[in-house]
Amino acid sequence: MNERFLATGIGSLPKPDWLQAPSAMNAGEKDHHGKGADWRLSGDALRLAQDDAVRVAVHDQVRAGLDIVSDGEQRRRSYLTYVTARFGGFDYETLGEKSIRNGRRLAHVGCCVGPVTRLAPVLHDDLAFLLSETDHPVKVTLPGPMTVVDSTLDTYYEDEKTFAFAVADALNEEALELDSLHPGVIQFDEPVFSRYPDKVAEWGVAALDRACAGLEAQTCAHVCYSYPMPGVPRPITDSYPVILEALEHGQVDQLALEFEASRLDPVLLRRCPSKTVLFGCIDNGIDEVESPEQVAAKLLAAAEHLPPERIQAAPDCGLVPLRAGTARAKLAAMAEGARLARERYR
Repeated sequence: MNERFLATGIGSLPKPDWLQAPSAMNAGEKDHHGKGADWRLSGDALRLAQDDAVRVAVHDQVRAGLDIVSDGEQRRRSYLTYVTARFGGFDYETLGEKSIRNGRRLAHVGCCVGPVTRLAPVLHDDLAFLLSETDHPVKVTLPGPMTVVDSTLDTYYEDEKTFAFAVADALNEEALELDSLHPGVIQFDEPVFSRYPDKVAEWGVAALDRACAGLEAQTCAHVCYSYPMPGVPRPITDSYPVILEALEHGQVDQLALEFEASRLDPVLLRRCPSKTVLFGCIDNGIDEVESPEQVAAKLLAAAEHLPPERIQAAPDCGLVPLRAGTARAKLAAMAEGARLARERYR
């Protein structure tokens, strides 16, 4: 696909109330990172309800006008632990306490207690189901190696880089199997890149490259300043210049970047001239719905720094913190803004 200003999501979407109990995202000073809210059902009833929730998520994205769709992560209580808890080497029964996101918050996290291994397929059936429900190109998401390292307590490797590369190898095994199903995009979520720019340059991009090795699908790295959370500061640090230059030399094809809530200057796009950029123009931390005119203006401003064929309209991050109706309205405004930008670009 080489069309100007395609519209895509990042990954997560709100879950229906009939599927999952509402819960403030990671509320509390020492939350269980990645636990998520409880399901309202169990067993076969839960599986069938998740199938229906995926169908609703796909319908909402297609109706909104998105060109590339996901399953909305409707089967996941957490974008990260849904994957890592199924890998060997992690213990989510006995949690450890750790400061994560460069001191942003203190959390109870799973522990790495042995070699990280991929024991069995994790997302194969999820992706196969998604592909059966739509003719649109699809995206499937995985947590990135550095974010896994930051989100767990290592009691085995005792070295972040070594730990990250072990995680990357397991993720690569998973990604290669997903690639055999021919998704449009395999995305690795790396929100912690924004918090550790020095580590990104030292080993973070190299670990991400390891996770992406050998894939035929387009690969994407999602970088943001993390979900907004009640009572938790969300500092916007000046890290994008460093991480974008490092990613420019990496193997990943696309970068999903936050620009709306952070108010970052699109001139930063000049630091990653070879990449396709999913330009964050929708804020997932407020209920106010951006107008199509606002979205179009932001995309056209971004096109002053990258060709429009390599700019896609996207939210800053997943929309799971929002109410379902708000998320739908934001996606529709974003897609309409992308259409306006296509019409107006000269």
